[in-house]
Amino acid sequence: MKSKIIIVLVFVLIIGLIKFFDLDSYFTFENLKAQKDVLTTFVNENYALTVVIFILTYIVSVAFLIPIATVLTLSGGFLFGALVGTVFVNIGATLGAVAAFLLARYIIGKKVQSKYEKQLEKFNTELENSKYQYLFSLRFLPIFPFFLVNFLCGVTKVDLKTFIITTSLGIIPGSFVYTYAGSQLANINSLGDIFTKDILFAFILLGLLTLVPVIVKKFKNRRKEISNEDIVT
Repeated sequence: MKSKIIIVLVFVLIIGLIKFFDLDSYFTFENLKAQKDVLTTFVNENYALTVVIFILTYIVSVAFLIPIATVLTLSGGFLFGALVGTVFVNIGATLGAVAAFLLARYIIGKKVQSKYEKQLEKFNTELENSKYQYLFSLRFLPIFPFFLVNFLCGVTKVDLKTFIITTSLGIIPGSFVYTYAGSQLANINSLGDIFTKDILFAFILLGLLTLVPVIVKKFKNRRKEISNEDIVT
């Protein structure tokens, strides 16, 4: 119990310090454009160091719920190119998500599952049967905040392996869109130039498509139940 309290206090303290010193305000689209020449020079002279700093920054931002992922992903494309940037973004985002997932599970996940075991029984069974479809949908659909999905998954019974697979693969499309945009930074004037209605529609469609097997399965099960009821009567 004491260890959980200490972890929570450290977590809150770090977030508090970040907010107090307004550190997240440096990670803006405007600053990225303004400092692009300085950043380019630094990367050319310190490539390996830049990669390490970038990935660690991404891990911390995701683990501690700092809303700078969009700018960081753009930075990945600008600093390393669309393809390589996507790889580095994926590493940082996945490791940060795993940290948030494990923290949520350790702090409250097991307690919630134990306390509400009966109420969550049907939910856990449904999630277990179609966990990949549900989690991929959550990753593809941009309406669900990345940090919220990480936290909520930690409260469920989703296993770590499934979480890692669906996270690392599910964020690739979105990451590539932003890293590619970052690689074309000189031609972008605002974040609105990236996330257009067409892009949003494509992500929503992709998320819904992953749910098709679940819907079909439910439809078949429902028809089977109706047929069994007719036989009994």
